[in-house]
Amino acid sequence: MKRVEFTNTVLRDGHQSLAATRMRTEQMLPALADLDALGFYQLETWGGATIDSCLRYLGENPFERISALKKGAPKTPHGMLLRGQNIVQYTSFPDDVVEAFIRCTANRGMDVLRIFDALNDPRNLETSIRATLAAGKQARGEICYTISPVHTVEAFVQFGEDLVDLGSQSVSIKDMAGLITPKVAYDLVSALKKRVSVPIILHSHDTAGLAASSYLAAIEAGVDVVETSIVPFANGTSQPDTLRMMALLEGHPRCPDYNRERLARLRAHFETVYAELKAFTSPANERVDVDILTYQVPGGMLSNFRNQLKEQGMAERYDEVLKEMPVVRAALGYIPLVTPTSQIVGTQAMLNVKFGRWKMFSQPAQDVVLGKYGKTPGPVDKELLVLVEKQSGKKAVTIRPADLLEPGMPALRDKLKEKGLPEDDETAVLFAMFPVETEKLLRGEKPVEPKSGLQDHGTAGRQDKAVSMRTTSIHARAKKYVMHIEGQKHNVEVEEVA
Repeated sequence: MKRVEFTNTVLRDGHQSLAATRMRTEQMLPALADLDALGFYQLETWGGATIDSCLRYLGENPFERISALKKGAPKTPHGMLLRGQNIVQYTSFPDDVVEAFIRCTANRGMDVLRIFDALNDPRNLETSIRATLAAGKQARGEICYTISPVHTVEAFVQFGEDLVDLGSQSVSIKDMAGLITPKVAYDLVSALKKRVSVPIILHSHDTAGLAASSYLAAIEAGVDVVETSIVPFANGTSQPDTLRMMALLEGHPRCPDYNRERLARLRAHFETVYAELKAFTSPANERVDVDILTYQVPGGMLSNFRNQLKEQGMAERYDEVLKEMPVVRAALGYIPLVTPTSQIVGTQAMLNVKFGRWKMFSQPAQDVVLGKYGKTPGPVDKELLVLVEKQSGKKAVTIRPADLLEPGMPALRDKLKEKGLPEDDETAVLFAMFPVETEKLLRGEKPVEPKSGLQDHGTAGRQDKAVSMRTTSIHARAKKYVMHIEGQKHNVEVEEVA
């Protein structure tokens, strides 16, 4: 019986989940020789919130991180997390920008691209998968797992078949909120193994304490790979620890044999790094949180929700907002709660509680209703669709959202030239997503950390940023809002004061 293999996530999702994505490249370098020698299936080292964090907080060029990590760990394939047409941002980009980003990533040495869409809309994955294959790299299609009346095992399997048809060379079950139970994991893996011929991977989070047992069930069903991290960047809102999973599999014919001495050495190194990142860690993310099973909110977002509501003067209405989230999610077509849709649902739930249900809309929530994020898994509530179309003056679209966008690279190069900045593709794609931060990096300006490490991007854990009132220009993070109140559109600006 073939042994199950582990992908290790400590250099990406491990610290994103438990330390606000603040691990610096220099803190990773001493671990690379041991990580590379262990023989993991893959090392997840990039993507998700790491690119934003490099630019916004660490003063690093994220593309240079790929080169440094590949040089230090050349034998093991490196993987990254890509949000399909959103790249690593919260809005769709034109095809030529997506293609340029993937070329740049491939040229730097990235081996595997984990490609997902928040709505599981295959159309939003076409360009990314095609560009990955054209660059000679491996495309790993991701099924965003969630629970709702429309999300059945059969629906997930059919989507897995769609991913393979698009060219995915492996299929992963991406359980971003840690919701998958052992029985479902067994059934879903079993069904996928019967219907597709590519490797099947299970990625989960131990937020609700289910991940390790669900991994065991998936292994019994024949899953090829599960994803683990290394303590202290493991367990809680992160992936189960590698040694923990090996202990759970002890005596099992599929138990892998990773060198325990090297793993112990890595733990000692990362304990030091964890202490250095203390300002960005929280005990709340290290414990089992069963609230996730009720509200399906990804761990990092839930753990910071109270603070964000407090900022809005709504701390005492925390339970009301949580209870409103399933209502909003159902009305929006049972969208999975993963970046950026988890933020969209959370923000709209807060607005519903504060101003009355559907009295005020965030722009992203309107865009979901209007089809600008793609086809929702279930139908959008009919009355809500009528209301949004009336207030926005726009009709819902049914075509692929990116088909509405003009090519972006020529304009980006013109803008860079105008600013006297480099016009190469790497600079252009970073500027497309993070214009202010990219310009500051190129001009040598050092980032300034916020007063509290747990109030900002990546807070308390996951790539799922905490709910905020941001309603327009998400990728630019401007403090400007478009508010729709009783059918009237209002442009407002909010100034933050000390």
